[in-house]
Amino acid sequence: MKKLFIILLATSLSTALFSQIYLAKTCEISFYSHSPIEDIKAVNKVAKPMLNTATGDVQIKIVMTAFQFDRPLMQEHFNEEYVESEKFPNAIYKGKINESVDYTKDGTTKVTVTGKFNIHGVEKEKTIDGTITVKGTEITLSSKFNLHVADYNIKVPSLYVTNIAEDVETKLEATLEPFKKN
Repeated sequence: MKKLFIILLATSLSTALFSQIYLAKTCEISFYSHSPIEDIKAVNKVAKPMLNTATGDVQIKIVMTAFQFDRPLMQEHFNEEYVESEKFPNAIYKGKINESVDYTKDGTTKVTVTGKFNIHGVEKEKTIDGTITVKGTEITLSSKFNLHVADYNIKVPSLYVTNIAEDVETKLEATLEPFKKN
């Protein structure tokens, strides 16, 4: 009887712990750089954000080579010359939601997330505004923010300095679902 109680307790604890972890079902990160000569935009659909609803911790790993551009030459320059994807393959953001969110009720909450962005080997503190929408067992994260290219030691050759904005508009849209242990 004691063994059965321990097994039931362990099962309920692990289920409760895992149900607090949400992983991306879908995710789209895009960025846009306006310039007088040519606008630059790219989309990444393979990033995998994670949210721990018990602690408010948010983490996302972004594979830099997964950004898709309208023109192949832009993608090549982005990976080889600017973010040096071979040397710095991922961007990572780890943060914590500053507001209280009720994940048991459907609704939308405006939030800020404070954490550290590591891009191109440079780590900077960054607070990001966004919204969290709860609908049933799914959680949607939405955000729009700017990244200052120079903050991350991304060098733009003088020949292209008028082609790339100093601040890049970045958007995140992700739908998360509870983590299920197989």
